Amino acid sequence: MKKVISIILIFVTFLIIYFLQVNFFTWFNISGVMPNLFVILVLVVGLFAGKYMGISVGVIIGLLLDIFVSKKIGVTAITLGIVGFIAALLDKNFSKDSKITIILMVTILTLLYEILNYAINAIIFSYSLEIVDFLIKLAIETVFNIFITIILYPLIQKGGYALEENFKETKILTRYF
Repeated sequence: MKKVISIILIFVTFLIIYFLQVNFFTWFNISGVMPNLFVILVLVVGLFAGKYMGISVGVIIGLLLDIFVSKKIGVTAITLGIVGFIAALLDKNFSKDSKITIILMVTILTLLYEILNYAINAIIFSYSLEIVDFLIKLAIETVFNIFITIILYPLIQKGGYALEENFKETKILTRYF
């Protein structure tokens, strides 16, 4: 029952983030570049809920974004699925208790997401490569995501540990010899 409630809360969080992305951040952007809160959401789910939830949430959110916003279906789903998978891998190697570690994870995964998204779109749809414009957009979006992570860090920690409690089972061996 707790898992179902957690999944519903993840979906509600997606709707809130979608509302913020579409309405609020269109007013507050730098050179037309907005933060990508979906990367942060998939990172938190993958980091705290595990590999399968991270990949699943990444692919589902990516498909919903492709259907709602994009003309190409599948690219965002693939890249957010990869973000969810890598977030789960980072869980095993790094501490989730440090704000700096979470900020570094957000930075790395934002860079990875945008580079993969740009590369896949350039290959599939034969875009002309505009590296300087892409790098400027990438830098602005990464800084935006870092600031939002700093602001929302207490909420990320609290929600993340609630997800971890619901989705990751503690394996305690109680054996007496």
